[in-house]
Amino acid sequence: MSKIPITVIILTKNEEIAISDCLNSVKNFAQVLVIDSNSTDGTVKLAKKQGSLVVNFSWNGIYPKKKQWALERPEIQNDWVLFLDADERVTRNLESEITELIRSNKVDDYAAIEIPVSYSFLGRELRHGHRVKKIALLNRRLCSFPEFDDLHVKNMWEVEGHYQPSFSGKLYRIDSKLIHDDPDGLYDYFARHNRYSDWESELKVRPSMSKNVRLNRTFQGRIFDRVPFKSIVFFFYSYFLRMGFRDGRAGFHYSVALSFYYWQTALKTQEKKNARFS
Repeated sequence: MSKIPITVIILTKNEEIAISDCLNSVKNFAQVLVIDSNSTDGTVKLAKKQGSLVVNFSWNGIYPKKKQWALERPEIQNDWVLFLDADERVTRNLESEITELIRSNKVDDYAAIEIPVSYSFLGRELRHGHRVKKIALLNRRLCSFPEFDDLHVKNMWEVEGHYQPSFSGKLYRIDSKLIHDDPDGLYDYFARHNRYSDWESELKVRPSMSKNVRLNRTFQGRIFDRVPFKSIVFFFYSYFLRMGFRDGRAGFHYSVALSFYYWQTALKTQEKKNARFS
């Protein structure tokens, strides 16, 4: 069987635990490019052993950040690029659906493809509750990750924030899911939320920046961005309306954890507003 004419870009940084499963899931794609950020574990060795091309990225504190930098790499051999984190996996159903789409004339009508994500929490795949979708499959000739005035934000990081790429053309929504199974513990999970909420709170106190980022979010993301009392509303939405309770304890704790994230963002936003007027 011929390889699927897509370049898979996997973003890594000390991902030795997760990288093998991710790489195994994309072995039928034409090219796998690992963009690593100075890993000190066995990530690079494992990636090279499985035949991937590894390119190192050292962030210099300015734009372009990691995804856009990766999208511009001369090593890329295909117009269509699939972005993955090391803790994500392509299922056989997703592979088949992507293959059918890419190899048909239909794909030429689109600039980007949105993929639903199946998320695991506390060792359990969540089948209910809040659902995540991401624009992960891009025609690199028609897509880019925008730059925002956010480099001054405390605890800024090397990868673009919580927003989707810009694209010139139509969006296709695929049905099969991408598996996300983070091997890191809750310490790292909450540490990321602490960092992300710094960035999100900065958006809230800078309306022009917030408006620009909102335009590069999914429809669902734009709706949530405007909801008042978001932490409370989100819990009821995820746990009751979207039946997160059917996922047992994992569904409850996932809904609580994300609600806490929104509360964290709101509290940091208030702190910033108070500092401005003190």
